[in-house]
Amino acid sequence: MRKLAIILTVLFVSFDAFGQAALKPVGPPPSLDEVRREMGIPSSKDVRGQKDSVGFASTAEQMAKVWDLSATLPLPEVLGPSPGPGVVGAICPHDDYIYAGRVYRQVLPLVTAKQVILVGVFHRYRRFNVRDKLVFDTYRAWRSPDGEIAVSSLRDELISKLPASDYVRDAAMHDSEHSLEAIAYWLKHARPDVEIVPIIIPAASFSRFEELALRLGQALAGAMKSRGWILGKDVSIVISSDGTHYGRDFNYEPYGEGGVNAYAKAVKRDREILKGPLAGTVSSKKARKFFEACVNPQNPDEYRMPWCGRFSIPFGLLFLNETAKELGLKTVKGWPLAFGTTVGGPTLGQDLGIGATAPSNLYHFVTFPGEVYTVTK
Repeated sequence: MRKLAIILTVLFVSFDAFGQAALKPVGPPPSLDEVRREMGIPSSKDVRGQKDSVGFASTAEQMAKVWDLSATLPLPEVLGPSPGPGVVGAICPHDDYIYAGRVYRQVLPLVTAKQVILVGVFHRYRRFNVRDKLVFDTYRAWRSPDGEIAVSSLRDELISKLPASDYVRDAAMHDSEHSLEAIAYWLKHARPDVEIVPIIIPAASFSRFEELALRLGQALAGAMKSRGWILGKDVSIVISSDGTHYGRDFNYEPYGEGGVNAYAKAVKRDREILKGPLAGTVSSKKARKFFEACVNPQNPDEYRMPWCGRFSIPFGLLFLNETAKELGLKTVKGWPLAFGTTVGGPTLGQDLGIGATAPSNLYHFVTFPGEVYTVTK
């Protein structure tokens, strides 16, 4: 029975994380108590817990091992030169550490700011029947393997500058989502005093994302100016996204049901995206190109290509660009850095006390994008 329960839990996490299968909300949104019963480590009154304690580290010992092993060979595929630490933004995966850890390790150490705005995927937005809004949390701090991560005072200041129609604050929505905790734990391990502003992004039209990004970018730039903060040095924006999810479970088999040829074509397509619309000078036109590659712009609920970040990436890049513009910075530039897949290399190891939430093979695989962003004054 215990093995069966574990298998069912893994399947639930897998479909929730990757498939995003429910096309319409079924019944009322889950309550906070219901959501917390699904968490690996439930949240308390003012500290957000941990959704996924299977694929992510939950103890300091596990996190230290993951950090060390993620720097070992073979490293993920290198897509280009690194601009070095102090980046203003990044795109990082949120898949299981044993699969994606080496890509995390190439990206997140370049984020050195104390204040990090986390722009995450909201996998279950349909279940909560929310669209067209930014979703903020309600917590004082987030639990991590290395201790509490403070939620920055920036959160409340940003919210105070937004119209009520632009956002919701909801603990249950954040408790249901794993895409930010995956990244937050790495940031905490690298910089113990890091503070975060967690935001998850449900579906919206591209024009709505432009509106939301404009107002949030103006709010963030204003808060930074009042404090004398510098983008990249004091504040960075990190966007959460896994890449293509290939296979029958994901309802995505454009190159056949799987195998070596399908894998090669899917990987080639993702490299083109990382080196194309996500690279070079960031612009609304490029962000729209990525958005329309991933979803039907007339019906954003409809996938064209199953990247988790079909909403977090376009919004996040627009938001980063607006913030830079308001701060008087000239150009935001994307640097394709690293790329991996669930089947492209060995896992980090079997003695970590963590595991996989989904199978991995040439008929069921996920890709991991790694990109960072800098600015020109």
